[in-house]
Amino acid sequence: MKKNATVRWAYLILGTISLMVAGVIYAWSILKAPLAEEFGWSGSELALNFTLTMCFYCLGGFFGGLVSKRLGSRISLLAAAVLSGLGFFLTSRLSGGVVTLYLSYGVTAAFGIGISYNVIISTVSAWFPDQKGLCSGALLMGFGTSALVVGKLASALIEGPGWRTAFLTVGILLAVVLTVTALLLRRPGENEVLPQPPQKRSAGEESFELKDYQTGEMVRRPSFWLAFFCIVCLAAVGNTVFSFARDLALSVGAKAAFASTLVGILSVCNGLGRIAVGLVFDRYGRKRTMLLANGLTILAAGIALTAVLTKSLPLCVAGLCATGFSYGSAPTITSAFTSGFYGTKHFPLNYSVMNFNLMGASFAATAAGSLVESTGGYAAPFILLLCLAGLSLILNLCIRKP
Repeated sequence: MKKNATVRWAYLILGTISLMVAGVIYAWSILKAPLAEEFGWSGSELALNFTLTMCFYCLGGFFGGLVSKRLGSRISLLAAAVLSGLGFFLTSRLSGGVVTLYLSYGVTAAFGIGISYNVIISTVSAWFPDQKGLCSGALLMGFGTSALVVGKLASALIEGPGWRTAFLTVGILLAVVLTVTALLLRRPGENEVLPQPPQKRSAGEESFELKDYQTGEMVRRPSFWLAFFCIVCLAAVGNTVFSFARDLALSVGAKAAFASTLVGILSVCNGLGRIAVGLVFDRYGRKRTMLLANGLTILAAGIALTAVLTKSLPLCVAGLCATGFSYGSAPTITSAFTSGFYGTKHFPLNYSVMNFNLMGASFAATAAGSLVESTGGYAAPFILLLCLAGLSLILNLCIRKP
C-alpha cells in the first residue's frame, strides 16, 4: 500500500488547465460574431447551433462515460483530441451553408469536448473522495473561465489574422492539450491510499444510507428526476445568457470592445461560482447549497431584466456577474450531487446521464433567441428565465433523499 497525496494535486492542476481550453464552447457569443457578418446567418440560426453544441456536448459526455469504462481514460481523451481539433479545423474552412457549421462545430467539436469533459472530471474526481465539492469546483472553474482566457485569444485573432485563423488556432490548441492530458492523466490504482471524508457529517447534510447506485437504479429514483429538472431550470438562465451576452451588452449601450470584455467577466464569475459553490457544498451540504444557488439565480435574472427595461449598463454588468456566478453553481452541484447521492463506483456513467440537464437547458437559449427576434428586445427572454428560476426553486424543495 502506498500513499500518494502529492500526485492528485498535480492531476487537479492538469485537469483544470485542460478544461480551461476545452471550455471554449462557452465563448460562442464571441466566436459567432464574424460568422454572422460573413455569411449573413440570423440570430436564431446561430442560437440553434449553440443548442446543438450543448446537445452533442452532453452526448459526448455520455459516450465518454461508456468508453472510458471499457477502454480507459487515455484512449477516450485521444479520441476527444482528434474530434474537437477536427471540428474546429472544419469550422475554419466553412464556405457557406449553416448546416456545415452545425456539423463541424455543433456536432464534431462539441462531441469531442463532451468526451474530454466527462473523462477528465471523473478521472480527477476519483483522486478526491474527501473533497468532492472542492475538486469539482476547481475543475469546473477552469472550464468556466475558458471564455476569458481562450475566448480573448480567439477575439484577438479574429480582429487580427481573421476568424479562420482563430478557429484553426483553437483547434490545434485543443488537440495538443488533450493529447498531453491523455498521456499523463490516470485513475488511482488499487494500491493507492487516499484521504477519506470525515465520519462527521457537514452542517446541513441530509442523513440517509450511503449506497452505490447503478445508472438504471439511479434513473428510477424520484430524487434523480427532481434534481435533474431542477438543474435544467437552474442552468437554463446562465446557458441562455452565455449565448447572447455580447449582444445583450450592446443593446444597453456598451461599446463593442467592452461588450467582448463583459463576456470574459461573465466567464470569470462563472469560474469563481463553480469553486465557491464546491467549497460551500463540502461545508454545508446539498440542501443549503442548492437553496443558495436558487436564490442567486432568481436575483440574477431579476437584475438583468431590470437592466433591459431601464437600459442601464451598470445594472447589466451586475446582472451578468450574478448570472455567471449562479450558472457556476449548476455543474458543480451536478457533479457533487451525483457522487453524494448515488455513490462513486458508477460515477462516470451516472454523471454523464445527470449532465444531460445541459441539453434541456440549451433549448431555453433557442427559445430566447426566437423571442429576441420576434419582440425585438431582451425583456421577454428574461421574463421566461425568471419563471424557470422560480420553478427550479420549487423542484429543489421537493428533493428529500436518494
